[in-house]
Amino acid sequence: MSRSDRARLSRRVLLAGAAGMLAAPALAQATRGTTEFEGSIDQGTRRNISSFRTLDWRPYFDTTRNGAILVDITSRTLHFWSEDQRTYRLYPTSVPMSEDLTRRGRTEVVQMVEGPSWRPTPAMRERNPEWPEFVPPGPDNPLGTHALYLEWTYYRIHGTHDTRKIGRRYSNGCVGLYNEHIADLFALARIGTQVLLI
Repeated sequence: MSRSDRARLSRRVLLAGAAGMLAAPALAQATRGTTEFEGSIDQGTRRNISSFRTLDWRPYFDTTRNGAILVDITSRTLHFWSEDQRTYRLYPTSVPMSEDLTRRGRTEVVQMVEGPSWRPTPAMRERNPEWPEFVPPGPDNPLGTHALYLEWTYYRIHGTHDTRKIGRRYSNGCVGLYNEHIADLFALARIGTQVLLI
């Protein structure tokens, strides 16, 4: 075998080995199987923090009357189904930064505000005394361009002007979306839309 043939063979072996190493994580992930199970929320379901997949509404809601919003804190996603089930949306979100700020359970949309103003809660002001007492609508407002107010005091699904927050544990209890996504959801939701946070 000539020197040039050996060099070509060595390059091929090197390239094949590199391709195999790059493919290994994908193959390992494929052989591990599903990391998210659809079923009753009462069962201990396991979720992959990076999962971003469509879901069926039936395991979570009895009906889609008035529309249905499911917020999955673990996968940091918000799912929306319209009442007639013809419209489905899946959005990435920011979620509460710690478990003690996280609320789970059933609620509903009780108010919808375009151009919301913001007042930090007493607990936020205690943790961050330098924060302002009031922020009017605009680019400095932490609620972004639109907000869906929930039955629970101080809890909102809202937009954010700081897009770095999406996909992270970043909020003081609320669920944040990109401004364009909250505007889309705002047009689809209504007062009385069911909300479930899991």
